[in-house]
Amino acid sequence: MSTPESRLRPWLNRLGRLFLSAIFIRSAITKILAPQATQAYMAQFQVPGWLLIPTILVLLLGGLSVLVGYKTRWGAAFLIGFLIPATLIFHTDFSKNIEAIQFWKNLALIGGLLLVIADDSGGRAGRPDASEP
Repeated sequence: MSTPESRLRPWLNRLGRLFLSAIFIRSAITKILAPQATQAYMAQFQVPGWLLIPTILVLLLGGLSVLVGYKTRWGAAFLIGFLIPATLIFHTDFSKNIEAIQFWKNLALIGGLLLVIADDSGGRAGRPDASEP
């Protein structure tokens, strides 16, 4: 028997994935459109410019994976693997309020991605697990 919660869950899952993935997809596009500016920013932190291409791939493919629900756990794990060093390298100067905000925003994103990994009931584009009645 279908409950209001069971009917609503796939839609909430899709909407959550859309919102969660949007920041990563947008970030990838921004880096594609302004690679020199991104590499100059990276150089300020002694991060080699050649890491730009793998960064774009992780952001874009990981974001799309979370968005469409294909290999979602892998996509979320790769995004977490990006976020941890990026947060620790670029956003630890807490004397600047914006950096503190970026740090906590990234922790929230990691939390959301951990939830995606833990409860991948929407791993197939929001369809409930076959084990659910």
